[in-house]
Amino acid sequence: MIRLLSVEDMRKSDQMTISGGVPSKELMYRAGQAIFDIVKDYAAPIAIVCGNGNNAGDGYVLAKLLHQSQIPCSIIRISDRFSPDGRYYYDQCMELGIEDILLDASADDGLATVSEGSSASMADYDGSSVLSSASDKLHTLLSRYNTCIDCIFGTGFHGEVREPERTVIEVLNRQKVVISIDINSGLNGDSGMSDICVHSLLTISIGNMKPGHLLSQAKDVCRKVVNCDIGIKPSEDSQNIFLVEINDLKAILADRPHNCNKGTYGYIGLVGGSQCYSGAIRLAHMAACAMRSGAGVVKVASPTSLGTIIMPAILESTFYPLSDSEGNLVFNSQEFEKLLNLSAIAFGMGIGNTHETQLALNYLLTNYKGTLIIDADGLNALSAMDKELLKHATCHVIITPHPKEFSRLTGISIDELLCKPNDYARDFASKYGITVLLKGCSTIITDGDITYITDRGCPGMATAGSGDVLSGIIAAIAGYNKDMPTQAAYTASYIAGLAGELASREYGDISLIASDTANYLPQAIKMIKQ
Repeated sequence: MIRLLSVEDMRKSDQMTISGGVPSKELMYRAGQAIFDIVKDYAAPIAIVCGNGNNAGDGYVLAKLLHQSQIPCSIIRISDRFSPDGRYYYDQCMELGIEDILLDASADDGLATVSEGSSASMADYDGSSVLSSASDKLHTLLSRYNTCIDCIFGTGFHGEVREPERTVIEVLNRQKVVISIDINSGLNGDSGMSDICVHSLLTISIGNMKPGHLLSQAKDVCRKVVNCDIGIKPSEDSQNIFLVEINDLKAILADRPHNCNKGTYGYIGLVGGSQCYSGAIRLAHMAACAMRSGAGVVKVASPTSLGTIIMPAILESTFYPLSDSEGNLVFNSQEFEKLLNLSAIAFGMGIGNTHETQLALNYLLTNYKGTLIIDADGLNALSAMDKELLKHATCHVIITPHPKEFSRLTGISIDELLCKPNDYARDFASKYGITVLLKGCSTIITDGDITYITDRGCPGMATAGSGDVLSGIIAAIAGYNKDMPTQAAYTASYIAGLAGELASREYGDISLIASDTANYLPQAIKMIKQ
């Protein structure tokens, strides 16, 4: 797994390293050297666009190293202010005669320039034409470079991007090759959210990757992320946040001995379906996705009147009829008692948001001793119930909300949740002693102590039924990995995302449907095993 650091933990770790005897200027030089080792292979000339903080300082070290290697480069500054260490390396650049262009936001057109360290001026780049706007002038300037380096903001940036940085970012996004240093300027390092940010071909993170490299908008603006270790060790009180890698799943999907039987790998249940939403429970089991994920036996529990619809889809499994009224669940404790011997149960897919659903969920929370996955209408029911039930649940609980469902559960607005998704997921899991799987383009899985992020998946999975497939996979893996609910959850999330990616190669993101993901589960699991 890859250790991720929040912005605050990165700051504390940086300070701890400095206090331990590594000068801050040395850390900045290490960062610049690591960046240089990657950037030197990109086409010159290179423009290094700098703000006023330590991120700009990394850019000045890069400029120095490029110049010393006789790789043509220029510094383009948005500000005439510097961090102390940044000033130190900027002065060295000026001593070397590196071209330096300052964008003067106070000028009438917003983009007049002065020159330091060279004889360059904006006139050199304008030619004979008079450009109508500051952004056009800057675009003309940057178009002379084959590679643009974004050193405007670092991971400490938060809030809205203002002028002149906003215009500079807009212009950078019109260039062909842009490399962002540490994080794309304007992107929040914790949440991956922004009102505007740089879109990069490559992002070179420093020290450790941050959650913001993976969450929310990040996957749309960071085409590739490479991390450079410069000797900063995480502080002892840093949060435990990890990016799940493919090799981390092999123990969960261990080789199976010949001396085994179906009971070895768990009897699991999928409880859901209603007259209006019978497709959900069918999809949870479509292409036998739960069994394709390794379950020994799958029992599909659904309203009796849906049996003729569901049974043709479960040739390898069993149908367990539940009392109903016009296709909607009617809770019967004696029927649910017969589900208590299952090793894992996924509850709620298409079952309907009714009082009967609440009664059934309450019964499972207070009587069941396996792993209970609560999804879809199960989450809607839970949001209307006393959450204290979770604290006293007799079973391992995994909830699988998307942001809107999590908002209902917590009473926190979606916008606020997306600003601190790791924190809210961790706090909810810790408070109630459960595992939270918060869905997104990258998924957060946490037990309140350790947080895992899976970054597999594709836009085509944003379609009805994808969550149902995921719940079936979680139930299967939890069924044969007893007492490991969090590991089962992140493994299932990775498998579902990988299967979706494989399906997308055949069908494309527009045409992909959830059953396509289910059909690619065997290939995904085979890839992980190999």
